[in-house]
Order: sequence, then C-alpha cells, then structure tokens
Amino acid sequence: METKKNFDFDTVIDRRNTNSLKWDVGEKELPMWVADMDFQTAPAIREAVARRAAHGIYGYSVIPDAWYTAYTGWWENRHGLRMEKDWLIFCTGVVPAISSIVRKLTTPAEKVLLQTPVYNIFFNCVENNGRQVIENRLPFDGKEYRMDLADLEEKLADPQTTLMLLCNPQNPVGKIWDRDTLAKIGELCKKHHVTVVSDEIHCDLTDPGCAYVPFASVSDTCREISITCMAPTKAFNIAGLQTAAVAVPDPVLRHKVWRGLNTDEVAEPNAFAIDAAVAAFTEGGPWLDELRAYIYENKKLVTEYVRKHIPQLLVVPSQATYLLWLQCRRDDLRKRQVAGAVGELPLNPAKDLRERTGLFLSEGGVYGGGSQNFLRMNIACPRKVLEEGLERLKAGME
Repeated sequence: METKKNFDFDTVIDRRNTNSLKWDVGEKELPMWVADMDFQTAPAIREAVARRAAHGIYGYSVIPDAWYTAYTGWWENRHGLRMEKDWLIFCTGVVPAISSIVRKLTTPAEKVLLQTPVYNIFFNCVENNGRQVIENRLPFDGKEYRMDLADLEEKLADPQTTLMLLCNPQNPVGKIWDRDTLAKIGELCKKHHVTVVSDEIHCDLTDPGCAYVPFASVSDTCREISITCMAPTKAFNIAGLQTAAVAVPDPVLRHKVWRGLNTDEVAEPNAFAIDAAVAAFTEGGPWLDELRAYIYENKKLVTEYVRKHIPQLLVVPSQATYLLWLQCRRDDLRKRQVAGAVGELPLNPAKDLRERTGLFLSEGGVYGGGSQNFLRMNIACPRKVLEEGLERLKAGME
C-alpha cells in the first residue's frame, strides 16, 4: 500500500528568467549541476517568509531566543546532539563562515587539510586566503570511498598543518562517516594540535533509514577541538536567504570564531533569515521526510537506468545528499582518447556532454583527488526532468 503524500515534488516549475544561478543557461540546456533543488521549499517556510514580507518594513534584525531553540531542538531530536545555546553563532552562510575561520585560525602559508574529492569551494576558502591546501585523498575501490588514516596522520603531523576541513556527510561522494572513523579523526587531530571544521550542511539529506553522526557528538575530544557549520539551506532549498549557524563548544575557540565572523561582517541576519530558519526547524520535518523519500526514489531510478543503459558509467553508492557521483569507466575514456587527435588535451566529460546534449553536470576534476573521470549530477528535481536528464546522459555517452 502506497503511503499518502502530502507534498508535491512532481510539478515542474519554470525557473528561467528568475535570476537563478542554476538556470542561467542556454534555452536548450538542462542544468543538473549546482547544489540547489528544483522544488519549492516547505509550505511552512513559504508562509513564514510571506508573513514577514507582508509587514513591509525590512530593517535590521536581532537573533531571538526562538532561533537558538529551533537549532538546539532540531539537532537533539533529529540527530541526538545536545547543544547549548551559547555554542551557537549566526552567520550568513557556511562558505563565508569557513572562509572567515580559515583567516582567523591560521596564518598565511600554513596548510589546511582537505579530504579529496571534496566540495570544490573548499579550495577557494583556503587558497584565496593565502593558505596552502594539503590533500588526504580518499581511496576508491570501485564500490565505495574510505579514509586513508595512515596518510591522514602523516599530513596532520606536519607542523604547518593547523586546520582540517571535514565534509560530513561527504560531498560529492554521498558518504556518511561512521562513529569510529570520526573518533579516529578526533584523536589524530588532537594529537597533532589541529582544529577540525566540520561542514555538516547536508546532514538532513540522508536516505530514509540512514542517520548521520555529528562530529561533535562522538567524544569529548571531538567536541573540544571542533567547529561545526550547519544550516537549513540545503535541506529546505533556501540558500538564497543566507541563513546558517556555527556551533563551537569550546569557549576559547568560540570567542576566536565569533571575532572572526564579526570582523568579516557575516554575523548579522537579513530580514528573512531568522523566520525561515525557525520555520524550517520547527515545522519542516514532515516535508523533509517526504523529500528524502522522493530523492531516494530518484537515486534508485538513476542507478537502475545507468546499469541497464549506460554501461560506460558507474554510479557510486550514496547514503546522503541529492548529488550523485558518476565514474566514467577508464576503458571507455581510453578508447575515446585514442580516437581523438594526437596531442589533444585530456577529455572533459562534463564539457563534452554539455556541448553535445545540453546536459550540464559538474566536472569531477574540480573536486580534487584525481577525479577528472568523474561527474557530479544533481538529482533534486521532478522525476519527469530527471528522466529527460538520463536520456541526454545516455545520448551523450553513446
């Protein structure tokens, strides 16, 4: 018996000519790249924003107790992490927070560790601030990614490595890190005096029946050495409202982060940021659960379609996010390279697909870790759109 659905994820909404970054593409192109969804956000959020808009005055805003209660209640009830109100600092976004933290907690030319492949903007946050990226590559065995803890310790032991950016759950590979692995990260980072910044923005987008583990919940060590970046923006598709938070349990570390965010002027909310976040975390649960089920069905559709119709690709199994990581099998790439002109640059599968079919996916190489033969596909869209994307993907790979 099919479960009754209370929310609509099937209606196709035209996003062209709305100043959408994602949809600022050619008329015949289909964008399935940047991480925002093609669904309207939860009705409770739309209603909260409409009420705020109806007031007609959009002056400076303060952070009310309701905002703190919304965050602490959601994380305790959904993820088993009990946070204190004092841990939380408002910020306009996770990326501005990470960039600010890099500037405040490290000095020029120091090293910041990334586990690659990883969200490409991490590289910008490090390099644009005059710091060095040091990569701890995540080995892939053809079925799943894991951590190379021996290499991780070697990189952390470098005295120039002072900060680690952890992606939990992992973007782009969709991996949920288990408690034991996170505990080992905490132990190694404490041993080598490295602070962990855990980006947990995708934590609410786990597959049904899967739960993520907040880094700060794993042990006293993990809590004391960590800064957690969190937001409702990915799960509820409200990135444009610029609303996020940083949780820092250690008071000395918290003061440094607070000073950095305020110095960089990214610690004050716009007129809609608070109302949207409170509505998401107090009323958005039922909508989110239906969304997760819908995305899970989309994942199954892509996996089965690719298995049957696009043998040149491998869908990396995913437990979280609405982003799928697709491997272009090496044999196929080699055949196509041999067929190309002598001296031709290495193939760029994403560019090739876009030029030939109009399907716009993210290029794997920008995520580091030697991922030039991968693609990232955003499947957070109505099924009809996804089916068109798969047809274009099939045509492009043929």
